[in-house]
Amino acid sequence: MTRILMLLLAFTALPLGASAADATDDPARLVRNTAEYVLGQVRARKAELERNTAGIYELVEKEVVPHFDFRRMVRSAVGRYWRRASEAQKQRLADEFRELLVRSYATMLLGYSDEQIEYLPFHARPGDRRVVVRTRVRTRDGAPPVPIDYRLYRNRNGEWKVYDVVVDGVSLVANYRASFANEIRKGGIEGLIRSLAEHNRKLRSGRRG
Repeated sequence: MTRILMLLLAFTALPLGASAADATDDPARLVRNTAEYVLGQVRARKAELERNTAGIYELVEKEVVPHFDFRRMVRSAVGRYWRRASEAQKQRLADEFRELLVRSYATMLLGYSDEQIEYLPFHARPGDRRVVVRTRVRTRDGAPPVPIDYRLYRNRNGEWKVYDVVVDGVSLVANYRASFANEIRKGGIEGLIRSLAEHNRKLRSGRRG
């Protein structure tokens, strides 16, 4: 899981500038602009962000979170158990899952060490509502590049949202599915919510700044 989260850096390095609005209708450009802006901020503010980690959470909340559909992601990760949850439980699951990914992701961003991101040619047909944006990350140790695919869909407002990330053939959502099912079998939906909340409390208590 740590490997997957570390490589999610590819979604976070050219400033958005005037092209930000234009990118909303181009999923490949959206991924690239978001990545280049966030990693650019991390490079420029590395010392500051390490001293006070509140800044890295703010950066992720502002620039990355709006492009992900956490409710859709957790619904897929929970799978067939989702229909057993009440609306209140579904919202709590989405909130806890969102915090888990945001905190884990923000922490990993602080460990960024100039991995190089390659954006592969993007192919989509007019009218497609689901697309895949393909990238590869080259690490500094000379190991083979790691493929990272972003799965996005267009919502009813015409916005592109990430609903899964596949790293070296491993789906982020599917990676959680087995552990979520195990927690639900042990303690039901409430048991999974408690487990996620406890994990988030531990991440929160370890936060500096």
